[in-house]
Amino acid sequence: MDMDITAKTFADRDEFQRKSIAEKAIKLLKSDIDISPMVIDGSWGTGKTEFCHKLINLMKQDNTHNIIYIDAFKADHVDEPLMTVLAEIIKILPDGPRRKAFINRVLPAVRYTLKTVAKAGVSHLLRQDFADLTNDFDEVIQKAADDSIDKTAELILKDHVEAEKSLQTLQTALTAIASQNPIIIFIDELDRCRPNFAVDMLEIIKHTFDVTGVSFVLITNTQQLKASINHCYGQAVNAQRYLDKFIKFRFELSPHSIRDLNSPVLAATDHFFKLARNTGCLPNDLVGSNYFRKAIEHLIKHQNLSLREVETLILHIQIVQSLSDSKTFSKRMFLGYVLLRLIAVMLVCFRPSLLNVIKSEAIDASLLGDFLGVKEIPIINNGRPVYQDLVRPEAFEVMMVVLARDCTQNTRNYTPSEDKLEEWDVYMGSFMDGMPYKGRAIKLILETANIMAFE
Repeated sequence: MDMDITAKTFADRDEFQRKSIAEKAIKLLKSDIDISPMVIDGSWGTGKTEFCHKLINLMKQDNTHNIIYIDAFKADHVDEPLMTVLAEIIKILPDGPRRKAFINRVLPAVRYTLKTVAKAGVSHLLRQDFADLTNDFDEVIQKAADDSIDKTAELILKDHVEAEKSLQTLQTALTAIASQNPIIIFIDELDRCRPNFAVDMLEIIKHTFDVTGVSFVLITNTQQLKASINHCYGQAVNAQRYLDKFIKFRFELSPHSIRDLNSPVLAATDHFFKLARNTGCLPNDLVGSNYFRKAIEHLIKHQNLSLREVETLILHIQIVQSLSDSKTFSKRMFLGYVLLRLIAVMLVCFRPSLLNVIKSEAIDASLLGDFLGVKEIPIINNGRPVYQDLVRPEAFEVMMVVLARDCTQNTRNYTPSEDKLEEWDVYMGSFMDGMPYKGRAIKLILETANIMAFE
């Protein structure tokens, strides 16, 4: 659907007007202020990864820093954060003596780090095992165990001294590289990693890479990162305080970064229609309909859809169109049929549990109303809803009257009074090409959902 995310720039698209945010972040990264590690925080679907690549591409234009991007989730299986970071640093060095010299200087640090960790684990296990069984062994066996532990501890102490020397050597080597061009390392998807890997990465950054000229930017969800900390160290640990030891500066990237509170909804709506046009997944007459646009805007606002979720919705519209030979959404289709099919796609994407409820015989109208953002239908007065100056009710208000006829529970708020039933019949008829027979609306939703289930 889109170009390679690593090649994207703010010139390609900037629906949330985030270029200014990136420029401020770059200004801080280039300053003498020690803000490393910096965290770009945000929940799922806020576009953190795309923002990160756009920021990197914007920063590369000046060619002042060596910039490294690491997808931590892809490196998770290696289980060695130190190796992951060092391997990427080595890549920025040109082939030749300089690269070989750096590798030779950092290898001892890697070797001693891994060896010390391994021996520490052995010592712990030895002491734990024999402490539990002291009464069952005679003095000779116990003495042998103590000697073994003492020798292991002695080796650990020697290795620790060597590791400290090697660490200093590694840091000196890094400083030499960064003195020519500062290094900024962007680590993405840390919140998706296994808890142990995520926490180890934080500790490696703090204890190994606290080097002049080397900065880190973590693109992550700090709430998830705190959950990883508690997973590793227990719920008794204050994860926020622990995290505060590692993070120096944080700013949040949310779907509501734009100052005008209405703009995120409008931006997401624009994104929906831009993708619909680019992919051709919806007929032109539908994409150009103001009434349809208003319905989409209502759904995006009520569901609080992020940019990524809008893309997920468009992707599923493409899928259902492909599988149905473009018959699901076709030219000159009455709006009611379009909206019912759209409801089906929305349910598949964002509320499959409600879709399962609809498949049962006991269908609750209030659950559908809550999903579509319609608490109740308006009281029509001479062709106009009392609470708003509109010629006709909102699209999903009409659809809830249609859907409530197929529901078995809590239909009261969506059933017109007897004296207004004729007017509502006119609205429903204009939406559905005549009055829909009972059961048709729910049937259409299920038929559309089944297309995506390969049924």
